[in-house]
Order: sequence, then C-alpha cells, then structure tokens
Amino acid sequence: MPAIHASDALSRFTVLDLTRVRSGPTCVRQLADWGANVIKIELPEAMEAGNQLGGAREGSDFQNLHRNKRAMTLNLKDPEGLAILKKMAKNADVIVENFRPDVKQRLGIDYETLAKENPGLVYASISGFGQDGPYAKRPGFDQIAQGMGGLMSITGAPGEGPMRVGIPVADLTAGIFASQGIMLALLEREASGKGQWVHTSLLQAQIFMLDFQASRWTMSGEVAKQAGNNHPTSIPTGVFKTSDGYMNIAVSGEKIWTRFCESIGRSDLPENPDYGTAPKRSENRDTLNAIIQDVILTETTKHWVDLFNKEGVPAGPIYNIDQTFADPQVKHLGMQKTVHSNDLGDIDLVAQPITLSRTPSKFVAAPPAYGEHTDEILGELGMSADEIKTLRDKQVI
Repeated sequence: MPAIHASDALSRFTVLDLTRVRSGPTCVRQLADWGANVIKIELPEAMEAGNQLGGAREGSDFQNLHRNKRAMTLNLKDPEGLAILKKMAKNADVIVENFRPDVKQRLGIDYETLAKENPGLVYASISGFGQDGPYAKRPGFDQIAQGMGGLMSITGAPGEGPMRVGIPVADLTAGIFASQGIMLALLEREASGKGQWVHTSLLQAQIFMLDFQASRWTMSGEVAKQAGNNHPTSIPTGVFKTSDGYMNIAVSGEKIWTRFCESIGRSDLPENPDYGTAPKRSENRDTLNAIIQDVILTETTKHWVDLFNKEGVPAGPIYNIDQTFADPQVKHLGMQKTVHSNDLGDIDLVAQPITLSRTPSKFVAAPPAYGEHTDEILGELGMSADEIKTLRDKQVI
C-alpha cells in the first residue's frame, strides 16, 4: 500500500531518513508529521546485534520519535545495499543523515556525489560540532554541547557548579533547525530548481539558543552567570513558595510592578526608594524577594494564580509532568494524541505544537516495526518478489 500522509502540507516530498538516536529523528519527525513520505532506513536486524542506539524500539522515546514513517532495512556496507540507496536517492527530495562527517564520503553517499544524479536533492546533515574545523571528527553528545555552548554555566543556582537542563536541548534544537533549513531549501528550490546541502550541529544550535544571554557578551562583553530561578533582567521574577506548593511570578515593567504590589497588598513598595526603579530592584533583589515570599506563603497557589492573572500580572503554577497534561488548557490544545500500534495497542504520544488551519498534522501511523515496509518500498522501486527474497537471503536487507 502507498504511504499514508499525516498532513497535506508536505505530502509531495519524499524523504530518506538515515538518522539515529535523537537530533536526526527529531528533524525527520517534523517532516513526517507534516505529511512527507518518510522512509526510515536501518541496518538489518541481525547487524544491530541488540545495540539499538536510542533505546528499545517499544520504549516511549523511540515511539514518540518515529511515528508517521515507513521503515525498511538496508545494509549500506554491502555494494548491493549501497546501490539500492543510490537508486532511491535519484528520486528523493530530501536525505537526512547524522553520521560523523567523514562517514558519508567513505560510503560515497555525500551531497556532492548524490547531487550529480539528482541536482534537485536537498541533503541535510546534523553533526556534533560542524562538517569541518578542528572538532569535526569528534563524536557529538547533547550534554557535551550544553557545556561547550555555555548553557550549563548559566543554569542552576549560584555557587553550586554547572548544571545541565532536564531535556536534551542541543539535540532537539539542532533537529528542529535542520528541519527548518530543509524547508527553506525546498522553498528556494521552487525558484531555482536546484537542491543544496543543509547542515547544522549541536554546538551551533546550543549557542543560538543562548539568545539574549549570548548577545550580552557579543555586544557588551558581559558574561552571564548562574541566577537559579531568578530572571537575570526582569525583577521580581522567579519561584515563590505558596501555602501548598510553588509558583512562578514574572513582573516586568513599571505598570506590572505597580499592579503586582497592589495585588499583594503592598502598594507602598513602588514608593520605597530601594524598589522604585528596575535598577534598584535588581540591586536589592534578595531583600525584595524575601518581602514578597512572606506574603505569597500565606495563600495557596491557585489563589495567587487566579488573582494575579485577573490583575494582569503574569503568574502560573509549577507542575510535575503529569499535572501539565492534566491542565485544562493543555487538554484544550490537544498536546497528547492517540495512535494505534499493532504491537502495543493504543499509545499516547506528544503532538505537534504548530497548528495549520487547512492542513493540520495527524497521527496516521505508529512507529514502524523493523523493516516493516521493506518489501513494499522495494516493490515501488520495481523489484520483483524473487529479487527481494534474494536480497534478504544475502542479508542485503
């Protein structure tokens, strides 16, 4: 049966997915969820030897990364397997890979080689540190990029040493930026008729995500430090303990500061010379936070969240993940969606955070079993059942 598309948005594009672990699959998930015909290419199961990078196939991580794709097995170390991939590449719109930079040249499946036969090909590469330069051959890992990209130096409480964040943010953002680059290249191809090589790295993505903390250095020579839960520039902003938990309060600008003080019954604070201006509030942050904390501790999180939002002061509860998905707004946004898996039954995965009014993203297929669509995809290449059986007997697939 032909590919089932998760959306009409990218349904005209065919993507060959050569990626593993997280950054690459994150990129390709964006394309699959928006309707591209994604073909996930993996080593034959016997060659994996039980070492499936990225976790067990039936695990939640793998399932969430690989929905809406088809899958086939192909031994790229075998000349016949490599020939099949090159044949597929002639008609593909996109190839995505996250090998170490030298691997694709060694296999002869780099952009320059494949573009000779398919000049419209958009070829995307994700690496740890870039396609060239002194660190190009180093293995990439999210936490290494978090450290080298500066994020760990500004995460955590002052004096407690560097701290990684709770998600693989370098992996995830590198994948998302790569998908954005692919779509930019596909848009440009409509004008030029030509493909191009798109590449990013975990290190580049992590540095970009520093955003204003990075520009504090590039423009002013200011090196940001750890601030814990305190916002580095908007004060008071941070975590406060309530009578039954914790909450976030974000006070930015003089109007919100005045409304906040009135809401907590301390309309005197803006008149106090120690807290009357943003620089003075920054200078006296600890004393001010202690005053606020004494008040916030007297009522529940719900009391303060309801009151502050009524008065136009940004505030919200601090949830565990189960509470996040139980929140009525999260339910309304549909961030948890169900798809049926032949192996696992109905499973709930995390939905796309983007809404398109005419061409929405859906879950049309659970992550594929090992080589589930190999025969189907090779049949689309024009191979007979006997030819496919021969390839399987030779462990090419």
